[in-house]
Amino acid sequence: MSPPSARPSDPGELAASSRAAPAGALSQYVLKIVSRCDLSCDHCYVYEHPDQTWRRQPRTMSPETVAAAAGRIAEHAVAHRLDAVRVVLHGGEPLLAGAAGLAGVAAELRRQLDPVTRLDLRMQSNGVLLTEEIAEVLVDHGVAVGVSLDGDRAANDRHRRYANGASSHAQVLRALALLRRPEYRPAYAGLLCTVDLANDPVRVYRALLAEDPPHIDFLLPHANWERPPPRPSGVATPYADWLLAVHRQWTADGRPVPIRLLDSLLATAAGGVSGTEAVGLAAADLAVIETDGSYEQVDSLKSAFDGAPATGLDVRTHPIDAVAAHPMIAVRQAGLAGLCATCRSCPVVRQCGGGLFAHRYRPGHGFENPSVYCADLARLISAMSAADDAGDRPAARPRPATIPAPRRPPADAPPERPAGGPPVPGRPAAASPRPGPSRATAPPGPGRPAAASPRTGDSLAPAILDDLGSGHGGDDAVGQLAAIHLAKTRALLVALSPAAAASQVAAAGWDLLVDLDVTAPDAVREVLAHPFVRRWAHRCHDRPARADLGRLAAVAAAAAIRAGVTADLAVPVRDGVLDLPTVGALLVPGADRPAAVSVSAGGVRVRAGDTDVTVRPGDTEVETRLGEVGHPAGWRPVRRVPGRARVLLEDTDPYRDCYQDLPVAPRLSGPDAARWQRHLDAAIRRIDAEAGEYAPGVDAVLRAVVPLRPDRGGRQRSAAAATAFGAVAVTPAPDDAALAVLLVHEVQHLKLDGVLDVCDLVDRGDPRRVRVPWREDPRPVEGVLHGTYAHLAVADVWRRRPGAAAGAHHRRYRDWTASALDTLLDLGALTPAGERFARRMRDTVDTW
Repeated sequence: MSPPSARPSDPGELAASSRAAPAGALSQYVLKIVSRCDLSCDHCYVYEHPDQTWRRQPRTMSPETVAAAAGRIAEHAVAHRLDAVRVVLHGGEPLLAGAAGLAGVAAELRRQLDPVTRLDLRMQSNGVLLTEEIAEVLVDHGVAVGVSLDGDRAANDRHRRYANGASSHAQVLRALALLRRPEYRPAYAGLLCTVDLANDPVRVYRALLAEDPPHIDFLLPHANWERPPPRPSGVATPYADWLLAVHRQWTADGRPVPIRLLDSLLATAAGGVSGTEAVGLAAADLAVIETDGSYEQVDSLKSAFDGAPATGLDVRTHPIDAVAAHPMIAVRQAGLAGLCATCRSCPVVRQCGGGLFAHRYRPGHGFENPSVYCADLARLISAMSAADDAGDRPAARPRPATIPAPRRPPADAPPERPAGGPPVPGRPAAASPRPGPSRATAPPGPGRPAAASPRTGDSLAPAILDDLGSGHGGDDAVGQLAAIHLAKTRALLVALSPAAAASQVAAAGWDLLVDLDVTAPDAVREVLAHPFVRRWAHRCHDRPARADLGRLAAVAAAAAIRAGVTADLAVPVRDGVLDLPTVGALLVPGADRPAAVSVSAGGVRVRAGDTDVTVRPGDTEVETRLGEVGHPAGWRPVRRVPGRARVLLEDTDPYRDCYQDLPVAPRLSGPDAARWQRHLDAAIRRIDAEAGEYAPGVDAVLRAVVPLRPDRGGRQRSAAAATAFGAVAVTPAPDDAALAVLLVHEVQHLKLDGVLDVCDLVDRGDPRRVRVPWREDPRPVEGVLHGTYAHLAVADVWRRRPGAAAGAHHRRYRDWTASALDTLLDLGALTPAGERFARRMRDTVDTW
């Protein structure tokens, strides 16, 4: 088992972690809930290194010990007023606890810690025992799991094997496929890889990147001056050379994923904070709690000598203050003063930090030595700094405004036009733009050339901006926002077309989409308007090294199904699922290559591996021509809101998981889906009846509702994402009245996102953050504008409802909105268009 870091693992958390625990306080804990493992990795520091105390530990941590440990952590958090605490479930292999055991541990930690601090609950695992049942437990209890993987099969099999020598690689990949599923992705923390010089570094990096991890970390193999790491003869810094090869490729790829070790060295070079105890001078405020309840120091000390991590303390008789006062823990919080003289005088000490504490051990001298990787760390730091100084940084990604023309424009493609030119067919024209910064492009489509130059300035007519600024937005105004969304999706697809040409699967999909845009434009438009087609395209454009370009074939196949035309395509299968946006998804277990998809008037035939399934037309009222009537096993058709054919109950699209810390629900059961459909239909009808001014926005903008998992605290939660324009994510609401408020609130955010796609309303260079009455943390100016616009609508909805409770809700949201508008208008951070927009909001509030 690889050790967790004693510092935050997410680069995004570096800023938050700079507010470190107070001196003498510990905020991070490793809970050894299982002492045994199902693998026999020969580089494991727990079982294969000098410390063998695991042999004396109980196999699992008892519920009484879990409760005592949770109580001690809570007691310490309260005494030291800790804002947050991280607990890592560890082993051995924690998955050996099973779903029930893990649920019990997580629930007890949440029960005792959630009321007193923010609990960041993690787990480190080899992944081989992960199941859907366990994944449900992880998501339900907010546990994020890091999985150990050393690269492709050849690399992973060097060390991570079963006791009988069998490979574990296939089981780990199966676990990662499970974690990539939208309903389980919130539980995917990242990958942990131990460096082995025998493995090709770029090949390892590529293999890790292929698993689409949120983060990657590379660990140097545990070694010290008594047992130094293997080094090829005549190579001075082989570990630095290995990591530098990864750094070069990662940088050339545009740094598509955070790599904790490399990001930490870059951060410390700029005066920031390290995200790992392996480098940097920040205090490592971590303790380990063994399965018997004994406290230990950081786990990696097991690689030094037998008994090295021991403290002689335990949770039943000692508070955590006693652990924090232990001399060996205190020295690791001393920063520069805790290092040996050689390290203190080193020019790169503020980046290196002396290396990992365990790697400094030398018999007779203890830990007062440089790291056994000293030369490698110095070389790695100097070479990375030189590369940055030489301008070897990620290349800027091309803006959509400069996208190349596609390979095959259709015969009836319109000529290029500036953004202020003729509107999208069926939509009102935009006003001529005024000079200003560029933020969007003209709306090219599949086969339509992009605008020759970016739009210059705002491109919404003053009357349209005023209409939307009122908080409402009539048919013309919200229709323009829907057209802008479609234009941006088209522009993103055109931007991807040159890269798609290099992939046989993607190129065939692009060609079909270009043809259908001529012969069946309505079908193409309906698919491209789907929120998660834009989300997918945006992600490909933003992360080209990890682009899922093959999904172009799925988009084209979906359009062909809608059009009812004959087509044959190879469509990728991702993690055992063939997904067709706006149509549905087919489970294709065991498929390791693209599926052969044949579309005809008789339905859709899918052949992949052992699967040969035909999905035939069912309910004729279902727009996609494929219904739920008599569908075969494994087919999951999209569901729609009754009477609102354009609004999907979206629980199949793999790109729907884009709402930060809000986990999406898995595929709903039939009864649950029917309940959601009834509530949504009633909620939208309620909006029509009691808040009619907001109905055009809901009707034009809302394309999908994504069910979220219920909030652990019982709160009603909702979200929207600019890159998934048209989708609203919500937790189950108690009734249609509550759901109607959530829908109006999130559609307001989407409407403002649409405005911001083409209009600068705030000075984006203004760094100020503003206090608002509805949040504890200060917000950026654009965030304040977003919240104000949404709360304006919520206040208006409550204003129209009868009763004292509704009146109280209205006054609260009205006062919040009025206060924020005063702040925005006095701040001087709005553009002229932004001031106009905010004053229209003020006009609305003043009429109440």
